[in-house]
Amino acid sequence: MQNSPDKPKGANPVLRWLQGTSNRTFVLYPILIIAFEYVWTVGHINFAPLGLVLLAWGYLQYRLVGNYRERLGGGGPGFAIPPERIVDQGPYAYTRNPMYLGQLIFMLGLTVTFWSWAALLLLGFHVIWFQRRVLEDEARLRKLFGEQYAGYHRRVKRWIPYVC
Repeated sequence: MQNSPDKPKGANPVLRWLQGTSNRTFVLYPILIIAFEYVWTVGHINFAPLGLVLLAWGYLQYRLVGNYRERLGGGGPGFAIPPERIVDQGPYAYTRNPMYLGQLIFMLGLTVTFWSWAALLLLGFHVIWFQRRVLEDEARLRKLFGEQYAGYHRRVKRWIPYVC
């Protein structure tokens, strides 16, 4: 595995693992939400099976779109290894951030599945956090790809196709 500026060689492996957004989203947060809800409700966790659809959708969107982006755009996950080309087809023809959106859909699934205020707060925090991260990503992509990215930015919405 290559070292990146975000994951220095020799760093504590637990801290290095926690730096991965997907590790937190798909492993740590569900564990924390279930534990919180168990304690908060004194062992009577609310469970809405319909939320499982959102959990599956969010995870699969993140995973499948990530594989698609790496195959077509090169580079690696995140910006440790920047993409070699802009991917503007497939899911990227509808939203510029389908992987981040998948993570948010997953967190919405946590909220719905467990009817959890803690998960709702986590989702709200991450909506703001991902928005800030996207603005940084866009600046890097603009610098890396210039007018090609600017054209893509004008054509495709940041989050929700045809909306915003």
